[in-house]
Amino acid sequence: MFDSHCHLTDGRFDKDRAAVLDTARDAGVTRMVTIGSNLADSRAAAGLAKEHPEIWATSGVHPHEVSDAKDSDLGAVRELAATRAEVVAIGETGLDYFYDHSPRELQSRWFEAHFEIAADLDLPIVIHTRAAEDDTIAILRNAPGSVRKVLHCFTGSMKLLEVGLEEGCYVSFAGIITFSKFEGQDAVRAVPEARLLAETDAPYLAPVPRRGKRNEPAFVTHVVTALADIRGGRAEAVAETTMENANRFYALPS
Repeated sequence: MFDSHCHLTDGRFDKDRAAVLDTARDAGVTRMVTIGSNLADSRAAAGLAKEHPEIWATSGVHPHEVSDAKDSDLGAVRELAATRAEVVAIGETGLDYFYDHSPRELQSRWFEAHFEIAADLDLPIVIHTRAAEDDTIAILRNAPGSVRKVLHCFTGSMKLLEVGLEEGCYVSFAGIITFSKFEGQDAVRAVPEARLLAETDAPYLAPVPRRGKRNEPAFVTHVVTALADIRGGRAEAVAETTMENANRFYALPS
């Protein structure tokens, strides 16, 4: 299995990161992408990926973090992605109006700037969007068409899903789909097989039966099983499909 989006540099893994990786391998999770949330985190992610052949990294600044970032960080994000082979995507970037930790106009500017970097470097982009669908749609429709895109941890509307698919997005689901109150089954079923990804977003959003605990890449097994249950297939087939799709999205050898 491939955990296409996790945060292995998070401080909650500092005491037992090696054991977490061993547990993931034992669970059959053979590939992971650890996501950069700001410049320092992106550098740490790249460093971790360099140490472990089953891990790759991204370079970017999360919308929550753009208020604390410097304009020069964009150049550094670009340089990191351009010079480190283990960095395979730009992001995560996007819009989050649920918390509004950063001014909305600033979030949009950085989101568009990340798209420019991805287009220039021919790298995919990892998108976070929450409570900002109309502006996300507008940016998607105006973004460079050559950039591969993923809507990560998708919990949005069918409208956002339809536009995302029209614009070529991959769609990734996390542990939220295992929650009893999850109401997005139609969206899970609507994603074409070739665009489907699985993730944990660890250490956040641990799936049932681990809900309330620290999430780990090993728990992507529960996400894969839930995808199979909702879509009406076998977990083994979903694991294979999401592995193939993640390899293609991140341009990794199969």
